Amino acid sequence: MHIPDSMLHGSVCPITAVVSTVGIAAAAYCAVKSDKPSTTRFAVITALIFAAQMMNFPIMNGTSGHLVGGVLAASLLGIPFGVLSIALVVTIQSLFFSDGGVTVLGANILNMAIIGAGLGGMLRSKLADKWQSPTGEILATAVAAWASVVIASFAVGVQLAIDGQIVFTQVISTMLGAHILIGIGEAVITVGACVLIPASTAANKMEGHIAIPATAAVTIALLLSPFASGYPDGLEWVAAKYQFLHESAPAFVGPLPDYSVPFISNDMLSTGVSGLLGVIISFALAWALHRSLDLLGAKSQIH
Repeated sequence: MHIPDSMLHGSVCPITAVVSTVGIAAAAYCAVKSDKPSTTRFAVITALIFAAQMMNFPIMNGTSGHLVGGVLAASLLGIPFGVLSIALVVTIQSLFFSDGGVTVLGANILNMAIIGAGLGGMLRSKLADKWQSPTGEILATAVAAWASVVIASFAVGVQLAIDGQIVFTQVISTMLGAHILIGIGEAVITVGACVLIPASTAANKMEGHIAIPATAAVTIALLLSPFASGYPDGLEWVAAKYQFLHESAPAFVGPLPDYSVPFISNDMLSTGVSGLLGVIISFALAWALHRSLDLLGAKSQIH
């Protein structure tokens, strides 16, 4: 669902950039005021979501999907930190791996972080309050995870139609058709991760639980990512079908383009090493972001 530079132009880019900036500022404000996950937990979950997004899985007609992770992040970190986690992952993917354009970064953050984690996390919370039982919470997580992908794909379709890339009725029907199926994979992965990784406040402070997501992040990035599906994802498939996937040089090329290390000739090794570097970068920047929010919170209490 990462939109490349060549796919959106005009007023859509600055408008979505402004909306995303406001949304991230609001999430940061709420994060400072909220009960925080531990710094290590925030960093590890962010690194795990980065790694998990590398694992495309095949669906229908030579199409693939991958985890967005919005509801997963909101479930494990709380909604404000979930939004910040996904926004950080999307930014790292754009700047370091050229996955999603720099000029459309606002749109990608809006679709995956603001809608995926923010709206998806709120939907999960509402459904969990309504279905108050362990089974109800699992069902709420699954429904919200599926819906977050479908709603985000709808938003992408609206942006493409406004930009004049494709007729609204064409893009919406096709985008939704693909992402309804991708959302099922999102729901299964999200529920499985939430079951394996404790989400309670008490568990957040027990660093022993960090071993599960940390091990998973390293294993997925280094060992499993080279075996991810090579089929185009849902957005790429729709763009190719309606011929608005224009091949052009991106506005900015990251140091690890397309999840590869330039000086490593073996493709599988290159992908695995770049994935591991991405996990390390995600962990380090998420750690720094959390510490910065801690400092802002401390200063606000003093004043």
